[in-house]
Amino acid sequence: MSDRTTLHGVYFALSAYLFWGVVPIYFKWIDHVSPLEILAHRIVWALVLLLAILACTGDLHRLRTSVRQLPMLLLTASLLSANWLLFIYAVVNENIAETSLGYFINPLVTIFLGVVFLRESMRPLQWLAVVIAATGIALQLLIFGAVPWLALGLAFSFGCYGLIRKNLGLHAIAGLALETAIVTPFALAFLFWGYESGFLDFGASRVTDGLLMLGGFVTSFPLLCFAAAVTRLSLVAIGFFQYIAPSLSLILAVFYYGEAFDTGRAVSFGFIWVALAIFSSESVYHQRKKRQFSVS
Repeated sequence: MSDRTTLHGVYFALSAYLFWGVVPIYFKWIDHVSPLEILAHRIVWALVLLLAILACTGDLHRLRTSVRQLPMLLLTASLLSANWLLFIYAVVNENIAETSLGYFINPLVTIFLGVVFLRESMRPLQWLAVVIAATGIALQLLIFGAVPWLALGLAFSFGCYGLIRKNLGLHAIAGLALETAIVTPFALAFLFWGYESGFLDFGASRVTDGLLMLGGFVTSFPLLCFAAAVTRLSLVAIGFFQYIAPSLSLILAVFYYGEAFDTGRAVSFGFIWVALAIFSSESVYHQRKKRQFSVS
């Protein structure tokens, strides 16, 4: 892989994760709209944009899929929608820090799910990282009587989504388009019902309408950048970039939106950060050792 290709991969990865890191600002702009309406618009406008992208790139044929994959696609679409709804709900209810914790936990959850469902083996230091992260969450429960449900919901919904999606072998953009297409009828039905009931915010002002329609871009742009990055960078490199987004979100939550960073959250974050430091260092060491072995 050339240096130029790698550099382009870095740019794409930075674009994706920096965007994801500041995306709570967008949802704060529309926090007067109900989370369900935001989700419905996000699904509908994301599908419109994704289909336009596939049409422009000549990849519409990639939407063809076998009937056998439909149940799994329904499941991944449901998990992705649940993840989006949890994220929206957390942001509009001033829990951005909780979303940050969820996405710090996510890499460790992904490893855990791989062991449980794919029979993948874990190295000793990886086990240690998972145990330390679990300890942080358990301490928050035992000492402070609070389970970070939103963080765990975000981490496990996206972790399960990745686990199932990994084995479907779908094109990145076409797969997302299929998933959004599956849940679009439900989104449209909700919007129609909301319109008939008169409680939708869409149509109340041009600014709100424009922001809700922007949800398609907010969903698709970072995913396109991410898809471009993973073809140019190693998974280890991508793994390091993924910590940019929750770090930025946490900074926004505490220093810009003034969310409380109490002792309970500090304990959870402290354990998660230690776990991620161990996990990341072990991954780099293992990758280098594997490369040296292959060269020799």
